[in-house]
Amino acid sequence: METCKGVKARGKAYFLSDLHLGARYFASRIEAERRVVAFLDSIAGSASEIYLLGDVLDYWFEYRYVVPRGHVRFFGKLAELADRGVKITWMIGNHDIWIFDYIPSELGVEVIDGALEREILGKRFFLAHGDGLGKRTPVFKAMRAIFRNRVCQKLYSGIHPRWTIPFALGWSRSSRKAGADERAEAEGRTGAESLLDFAESHHRSHPEIDFYIFGHVHFQARRELPGGGAALTLGGWISTFDYAEFDGNELKVSAWGGR
Repeated sequence: METCKGVKARGKAYFLSDLHLGARYFASRIEAERRVVAFLDSIAGSASEIYLLGDVLDYWFEYRYVVPRGHVRFFGKLAELADRGVKITWMIGNHDIWIFDYIPSELGVEVIDGALEREILGKRFFLAHGDGLGKRTPVFKAMRAIFRNRVCQKLYSGIHPRWTIPFALGWSRSSRKAGADERAEAEGRTGAESLLDFAESHHRSHPEIDFYIFGHVHFQARRELPGGGAALTLGGWISTFDYAEFDGNELKVSAWGGR
């Protein structure tokens, strides 16, 4: 991005989460992917950094010599933006846990497993998907530990993908269907409050952090912090299509109204 005087502008940072690309509960998985690509096209001229805060894919398991089918438009757009100098950071969520070396090496994006604290456009950010923070049930904690266990991953990789992929996508769809009501919204609100409580508590001992951004809960919420900072959760791209944008001064959340 160049100014009229030829001086390099620093651009903006964008944050989005919970795209769940490939999910079977979309009426059209291709249209869901095209929507995200259209959004990325719309910010290509202004973005200097893009942060994908987890659950970008509804399911992903990367084998040594093959990768799952699909997502070619999205992957191609990420590679194109990375080749043009946009810094892209992909934070692992609880649906796209099993990213190894294909996405960083082929697409040119940085992959982070866990929370990230980084200076972005002059401000200090704490970023995380959010599944490992705040209050979590014992069952969720146990499942998270199993999914991230290297031995379990090795054993799982020995099962043919013709069985594992339909099973994983079917499980995701049934889970979403079971929670697609007022209870899901209530759980999202509770999850968001838990993450905002974590941010507020963490900020007391880390006042140098200006902003906290989380995904995971599929519920948009914001809490102001002392010193002019803020913590927020993003609603995701299943129905609300929201994203955060930071220009070096203001952090705001908007809804993508394109195709």
